Amino acid sequence: MACKRETIAIAIIVVVGTLASTCDWHKRDALGTTEQRDQAIKLLKNAYGAFNQGEIAKAVAELDPAIEWTEPASFPGGGTYHGQAGVSQYLTQSRAGWAEGRSEPEKFIVARDRVVVFVHARIRMKGSNEWHEIRLADVYIFREGRPIRMRAFADRKEALEWVGIHDSP
Repeated sequence: MACKRETIAIAIIVVVGTLASTCDWHKRDALGTTEQRDQAIKLLKNAYGAFNQGEIAKAVAELDPAIEWTEPASFPGGGTYHGQAGVSQYLTQSRAGWAEGRSEPEKFIVARDRVVVFVHARIRMKGSNEWHEIRLADVYIFREGRPIRMRAFADRKEALEWVGIHDSP
C-alpha cells in the first residue's frame, strides 16, 4: 500500500510540475529584468534609426528570422508579411514613395513579453510639397530577446488595450 501511495504521489508531482511549466510559458519569455527591457528597447531604437537612414537590411537584421509583421488594411501596403525578407520588402516599398521623412519612436511601454512603441511619422511623399503627420503605435512581441511578431495600430489606445493595458500610461 505504501508503494502505491508513493507512486501516486510521484505521478501527481510530475503532472503538477508539467502543468506549471506549461502554464508559465509567458514568464520564460517575459522581458522581466531591467537588462532585458533595456536590450529590447535598444534593439527597437536601432531598428527605427536604421529605417530612417534607409538601411532596411540593418533595420530587420535583429528581428526573428520567422517574424510575422502585420500592418492594418487601412495602411498603404497593409497586410501580413513573413520573415525578414518579407518585412524587408514591405519596408522598402513603404519608403519608396517618400521624398523625405522620419518615423520616430516617442515612447516605449513594456508589458510582459511585448513592447508598445508610440511612433510619430512625418512624411512628404514624392511629387508633393505637403507633409503628413501620423501618430501610431507598433507592438512587438519578443521571444528569446528578438521580436517574433509586430502589429501596427492606427489608434494608440487600441494598441494598449491589445496588450492588456486599459489605462493610458
